[in-house]
Amino acid sequence: MAELAFCLPDLPDVRDFATAQAVQSGMSEEALADFLVAVNEVATNAVTHGHPTAKAVLRMWSVGRVLVVEIHDEGRWTPETPPGQTPPAPHATSGMGLWVARMVSSDIRFETGAAGTFITMSFKV
Repeated sequence: MAELAFCLPDLPDVRDFATAQAVQSGMSEEALADFLVAVNEVATNAVTHGHPTAKAVLRMWSVGRVLVVEIHDEGRWTPETPPGQTPPAPHATSGMGLWVARMVSSDIRFETGAAGTFITMSFKV
């Protein structure tokens, strides 16, 4: 398992780290761009909507031909419906990150509670 703690100024490092892990896991060049959009969107949410003084954590590991990405922050929220299931409104300028992540990952799961929020995405490699 590879792990990186990050805050808002570290987002370029998050993308570099995720790219290296994805390439190492065998992800194709064609899949890499969508993968990075999803990771960047969820990581950005973690540091803009999570706990304001805590770092978020990115963890990545492979299970067979699947790359698993977990992003954890210390924020908590109670969504009425699973996040990211509704497409953004036409001409939306925000609120589309989790929807985009859902569209490009093969699976996405959300868990929120006393330990914070965990978003786990899977990508076929």
